[in-house]
Amino acid sequence: MMPVITIDGPSGAGKSTVSRKLATILGYKYIDSGALYRIVALETMRRHIDENDDTALAQICNNIEVTFFNANGKQKIICGGHDISGLIRKPEISMLASRLSARKITRDYLTALQRKMAENEKIVLEGRDAGTVVFPYAKIKFFLDATPEERGKRRFEELTLKGLQVDLKQITQDIIKRDNNDRSRRYAPLLPASDAVIIDSTAMTIDEVVARMIQTIKQKNEEYS
Repeated sequence: MMPVITIDGPSGAGKSTVSRKLATILGYKYIDSGALYRIVALETMRRHIDENDDTALAQICNNIEVTFFNANGKQKIICGGHDISGLIRKPEISMLASRLSARKITRDYLTALQRKMAENEKIVLEGRDAGTVVFPYAKIKFFLDATPEERGKRRFEELTLKGLQVDLKQITQDIIKRDNNDRSRRYAPLLPASDAVIIDSTAMTIDEVVARMIQTIKQKNEEYS
């Protein structure tokens, strides 16, 4: 396996922006594991599949063909030949993805897929169990957090810029609900790895978070050299 840096944390903590920027600086490939669960959620909704149907979920997971790349500083996600970058960010997809991520069949398939992605490339993997389950032996792990209020504000601004009509109070409530779902699920609950560096980004800019991560990576590399 090639070198892996994991960045876990709850929704709206800034993982995506930080991970993309860090990957660019380091020359690593960026992988958004949350997008994989959102893709499964999107296909489940599109096909009107019962979210408790493990056989159908396995078929969806087993046939995912996804490509991540940056275009003008923004992440593009191509699945099945279509750009679904915006579609998978809708609030209803987020909530369904959270529920599907609690199912063992979904986690098993997508964990294997993420590990395969790291076989030949150095990666920065963003997720909720990247450092605890997917790559527990990664040498460099981060857990990025922020208050629910700050995360709700960030997600509201992000969705508003995309032209979506959303309510700040509802977005914040959804984030708190998803936090509870992710932290209480039986399989791979959201929590920091025991050896993860925890960063509270509530009062930090993206550049400040990335700078702290780079400093930590240099220190870790010196320890392992």
